[in-house]
Amino acid sequence: MADEGGEGHAARRSAATYGSAGVRKAVLMGAIPPFLLKTDENPEGVEQSVFDGIKAAVVKDRPAYMKDFLDNFYNVDTFAGTRISDQAWQNSFNVAVAASAYAEYACVDTWLTDFRKDLPKIDVPVLLIHGDADRILPYESTAARLPHLIKDLEFVTVKGGPHNIAWTHPDEVNPALLDFLSR
Repeated sequence: MADEGGEGHAARRSAATYGSAGVRKAVLMGAIPPFLLKTDENPEGVEQSVFDGIKAAVVKDRPAYMKDFLDNFYNVDTFAGTRISDQAWQNSFNVAVAASAYAEYACVDTWLTDFRKDLPKIDVPVLLIHGDADRILPYESTAARLPHLIKDLEFVTVKGGPHNIAWTHPDEVNPALLDFLSR
């Protein structure tokens, strides 16, 4: 089970609902749980206005929104030319603008899924890797809250890491993955 976008949501929900038969371990990277939306009972979350703003930006000028999104996805102001090349960024942009406009708009609502009841049901070892400078899924609203919700969790914080730590910080991510998966 992995986490990068919708596949991670489905895998988490499936494991919580149907059990972990056939699954030995799980890895979450830049994970969205436990619950991203700020509510009275979830004060650590992100304001609804942020999600409304994202949807409005996608409708208004999707390529401009995707540029801003990817700049924050890689923390380009910090890592351009060192951990993310212009060409790699451009490739991500090309993929993003070629995707379905409707899907990019509609997926925002899936980010508001409340996983708090599902997470304690996960009964396999889980590796969580998250950058503490993630501008897409803020560390304090997501990863920092998971150790209390997943029983068998190993947590690796990538110092200064953006959302896409797999690209920008492979020297931290790959050894953590290999170590976890080899046990």
